[in-house]
Amino acid sequence: MTKTIKKNLLLILLLLIGFCLSIFTAKFLYEMKKNQDILIEKKLEKLLLDADKEVMNDSIQTQGSTSYQNKDLYLLARAINGEARGEPYIGQVAVGAVIINRTKHPGFPKTISGVIYQPGAFTAVTDGQINTNIEASAYKAAKDALNGWDPTNGCIYYYNPAKTTNKWIWSRKVMLVIGKHRFAK
Repeated sequence: MTKTIKKNLLLILLLLIGFCLSIFTAKFLYEMKKNQDILIEKKLEKLLLDADKEVMNDSIQTQGSTSYQNKDLYLLARAINGEARGEPYIGQVAVGAVIINRTKHPGFPKTISGVIYQPGAFTAVTDGQINTNIEASAYKAAKDALNGWDPTNGCIYYYNPAKTTNKWIWSRKVMLVIGKHRFAK
């Protein structure tokens, strides 16, 4: 037995060396492929970000007379998602309509971003819920609001009576209730 091993020792060594080389080669190829994939992912992310910037500045067609850009739609959808996620669909549209109504009211900023980021105006901005993943219904609600659907009939405020700590908001005349929100003028 040992005589056979000694006779084939060179062959066994060559097989072991070949086996080790194949492992190192496979590992090297795997790392090279992994680095290529990371590079491709980074290029794709950059292309998507560049494309998003271009798309964000595109104008969108609405049924109303006011012109909006995709970035308005995106931001409005984020605000609706943060403020009215889980509310009935009409309530989500109503929240979007309140934001748009404020852009037309002399007491508020004239842009959607100005209204949404007005200090203390929206809890979702303050607590960061505006940055959570957007549900598809929020986009649809934002589009409907931008197209002029206003279930609130011109309201510029809303609040959840179970959550608000602002005493002033209770003085506003409530026009309608949708879900957990009261809409007021």
